[in-house]
Amino acid sequence: MNAMKKRASWIAILGFLVVVATVSAQQAQPPASPPSPQSPPEAPAPVDRQGAIVRNVNLVEVLFSVVTKREKLVTDLNKENFKAFDDGAEQEITSFSQPTDLPLRIGMVLDTSNSIRERLKFEQDAAIDFLFNALRRGKDQAFLMTFDDGAQIIKDFTGDTGDLRDTILKQRAGGGTSLYDAIYAASDHLLKDSPLPPGPNSDVRRVLVVISDGDDNSSNRSRGESVEMSQRAGVIIYSISTSTDWVTTGDEKDPAKRISRKYEKEEGDRVLEQLALETGGRVFFPYKVDDLGQSFLDIGDELRHQYALAYSPAGRAPDGKYHTIRIQTDRKDVIVRARKGYYSVPIPARPQ
Repeated sequence: MNAMKKRASWIAILGFLVVVATVSAQQAQPPASPPSPQSPPEAPAPVDRQGAIVRNVNLVEVLFSVVTKREKLVTDLNKENFKAFDDGAEQEITSFSQPTDLPLRIGMVLDTSNSIRERLKFEQDAAIDFLFNALRRGKDQAFLMTFDDGAQIIKDFTGDTGDLRDTILKQRAGGGTSLYDAIYAASDHLLKDSPLPPGPNSDVRRVLVVISDGDDNSSNRSRGESVEMSQRAGVIIYSISTSTDWVTTGDEKDPAKRISRKYEKEEGDRVLEQLALETGGRVFFPYKVDDLGQSFLDIGDELRHQYALAYSPAGRAPDGKYHTIRIQTDRKDVIVRARKGYYSVPIPARPQ
């Protein structure tokens, strides 16, 4: 019996030693290498400080209008009628179209400074008339910004023209004039926060309508900085000057009214003209209140009949510098209205 117990003990010990040896051998072996991928994993896209993915896309897109010398739109031209120049060098036009139905995203920028106190009622009527003429229900949206000592968004993007009208009528005038700050902030808001339409086509047309006398005495931003921001955002500026003494159609018959009318542009008028010129827009100097309706119809018509082209500057990556744009047509009797340049920077995509 003792012999059998001893034999069983030895068998158990040997079995235990075999298990230990097997485990030790397995631990001593190096881990199996993972299969080599066919291609290295794609590096993540760079992210800016706001968390937006940055795409290095070297594509310049230009919206432009073609008009006669009497400001009548020309809408029957084709790609073959145009040439695009970047810093004076002709570029290959890679795409060309005349989109007529893009949703509008409009920033209505209203001067409520002390310098326009006597003309505030006119500005309010002008802003309301424009919005009711331009906004299409269910398609276009606008926000309202006022400026005096500073710029404030007082009604964010909405398609409700009645709500916008009620907000406009509540405004009062007073304080300094920070026109450049307002244009900078409104352009930035249009770039970053414009609501995109549903569906695969997310293109919108970004527009600023500035109703002001063009004076500025309170801005922290310069005129150049405000224009640069508008150009970076692809914003077109339409300016409506309030620097004249407005008259009605009845007043036109009064010789005294006709004699006292101002015909020469003031410094503020030239500022508004420059803002529009640099961004491909227009400036209006309506001398009669009755002229406003036609001005607004002209803006709306132009926005829906602009041409669009794109090109990629050969051999140049985004370099952060300013580059000039010139769009030329073979039609000798027309004028091309387009922004004068752009800053070549990587395009931040919206956060996913």
